[in-house]
Amino acid sequence: MTHDATPATTPDWILQIMREIDTLEFGEGFAHMTEDTEMFFGTAHVRGAEAIKAFFVKIDEPLNITHDVLECWSADGVVFLHGEATMAKKTEPDHMVRAPFMHIYYLDDGQPLRIRSIRITAGPLETDTVM
Repeated sequence: MTHDATPATTPDWILQIMREIDTLEFGEGFAHMTEDTEMFFGTAHVRGAEAIKAFFVKIDEPLNITHDVLECWSADGVVFLHGEATMAKKTEPDHMVRAPFMHIYYLDDGQPLRIRSIRITAGPLETDTVM
């Protein structure tokens, strides 16, 4: 049996994760990850909440970045998130670029809510602008 994804209000925990990625101040959002949580970001494969935090610090620390959620859908333990990131190097704050992104969160069945894995795609992006 298959179940279609339906439009959903973006859960507060996802909005918190977006804020934590933007500020690199991790708390309640990332608390939904465990040392077994896996993240696939493009070709990168990162395992564990602390390693995922370190990954975001590495790629986002040189940037001023804001993630805006545009759409959210859910289906049977999976949340699909579409948004846009606005970013600029901290050394060139007036040269902003925007990149679409898609996050797919696979959730464990239990309570409290735990993220089993995250798959992230971003772009297209003028990587020379922000890297």
